[in-house]
Amino acid sequence: MVQRMAVSLRFALLLFAAFVSFQLISASDDATILYESFDESFEGRWIVSQKDEYKGVWKHSKSEGHEDYGLLVGEPAKKYAIVKELDEPLSLKDGTVVLQYEVRLQNGLECGGAYLKYLRPQEAGWVSKEFDNESPYMIMFGPDKCGATNKVHFILKHKNPKSGEYIEHHLKNPPSVPSDKLTHVYTAILKPDNELRILIDGEEKQKANFLAADDFQPPLIPEKTIPDPDDKKPEDWDERAKIPDPDAVKPDDWDEDAPMEIEDEDAVKPEGWLDDEPEEIDDPEATKPEDWDDEEDGEWEAPKIDNPKCEAAPGCGEWKRPMKRNPAYKGKWHAPLIDNPNYKGIWKPQQIPNPNYFELDKPDFEPIAAVGIEIWTMQDGILFDNILISKDEKVAESYRASAWKPKFDVEKEKLKAEEAAAGSDGLAGFQKKVFDLLYKVADIPFLDAYKLKIIDVIEKGEKQPNLTIGILVSVVAVIITVLFKIIFGGKKHVQAKVEPPKETEAAESSSSKQEDSGEKEEETEKEETAGAPARRRRRDN
Repeated sequence: MVQRMAVSLRFALLLFAAFVSFQLISASDDATILYESFDESFEGRWIVSQKDEYKGVWKHSKSEGHEDYGLLVGEPAKKYAIVKELDEPLSLKDGTVVLQYEVRLQNGLECGGAYLKYLRPQEAGWVSKEFDNESPYMIMFGPDKCGATNKVHFILKHKNPKSGEYIEHHLKNPPSVPSDKLTHVYTAILKPDNELRILIDGEEKQKANFLAADDFQPPLIPEKTIPDPDDKKPEDWDERAKIPDPDAVKPDDWDEDAPMEIEDEDAVKPEGWLDDEPEEIDDPEATKPEDWDDEEDGEWEAPKIDNPKCEAAPGCGEWKRPMKRNPAYKGKWHAPLIDNPNYKGIWKPQQIPNPNYFELDKPDFEPIAAVGIEIWTMQDGILFDNILISKDEKVAESYRASAWKPKFDVEKEKLKAEEAAAGSDGLAGFQKKVFDLLYKVADIPFLDAYKLKIIDVIEKGEKQPNLTIGILVSVVAVIITVLFKIIFGGKKHVQAKVEPPKETEAAESSSSKQEDSGEKEEETEKEETAGAPARRRRRDN
């Protein structure tokens, strides 16, 4: 009896588990609007742009070290465009929407984009093969890096209901692009309460509110008032806070013509100075070339060398007293500044009601009708994979766990092994951790004014690893400077300068192999010039 009850209980539990699994699978299917794994060829499902400027060839290719396929940027220095239309446009106004995809920068990313565009419904007559940079999008999301730009974009194109104009609203303080060559997964979660969350590898990097003025530039809700474009500054408006004192008189003893420096009358010629010896003499070992023709080449002159007698003496040639600062020097006289009695402050145009002002409870999202990749990049090897649009965060999380995480773990272990092999002392791994930490530091909001400078220094450090410690010190100095300003304030603006540390002689030795070809050529030219025979010289007629 007990055994039969136990069997019945196990059978009931199995039925319940099967029911729950079925419900989860059904819910996942209902919540998934688009999932593209690229396990099969993309041809026929994704449409490559036929516009002339897009010469880049898309490839269905395996990710390096994996059996997993993706959509590959196969050639450098090309423009690429490809698009897939959804079965039905997706409304962003109802519930949560999750945008997620993987990208692997197999050859790094020096200059180019790896972002996706989520297109709104196009004008009548538009066809996929005409997709280009002018095709209107609703959201642009993903990595972009070139020069001073290093960010994971989130751009919303929102229509102003008053003017009818579509405005690009950029997420402020976006996270930086990971600097390695591993597979990373990017997630944007749009919530019905106007919240936006940006995740990289499942870790939240940025949280914002679509309607918060501090989170987007420009804000979705415009200012109530704007400067009057027709307002003009009055002619008699004086913006000078200080003016020269009109009653001031130059002192009688003020000599504007006195030189800044004068001869030092107390100076004495050093003992042993060789007045009659020139600093340079003819090279006694030089001989006139056999093929020298005086009529054609002019009278031959021996090349000059430093006079060896001057090396042991304090100096040669005519001795002159050194210069010193003139105590009577005062320079050009200027009247002292006094408060301007007519000062009215810095003029600003009057504020008027903004004709394009409007209020919102929620963004007026337009539907997403297609997903496209439209990029220009100097690097090849960019691999896109597992593109997902879902209404459920858990669906995105499950794909990160099943599709992305196993690949990432394998790549990370391989990277660790390579770093260990490259430097048994673990220095390479230490440097990698330092640079990863510094990229995170650059994302701190209160350092936003210095972000580009910090990233520039970090990138220079990655190219010259021997400067790691110096760069770390430079960034720490910036943080201390900014914190000092925040804590203590002050009238003077603290300008934090981020400069790469100067290389020591050892650093120069270790980094000499990394100099660019231009510097090598310059050094070669210098060496060749130094070792070249004496140049033929002519006398002036």
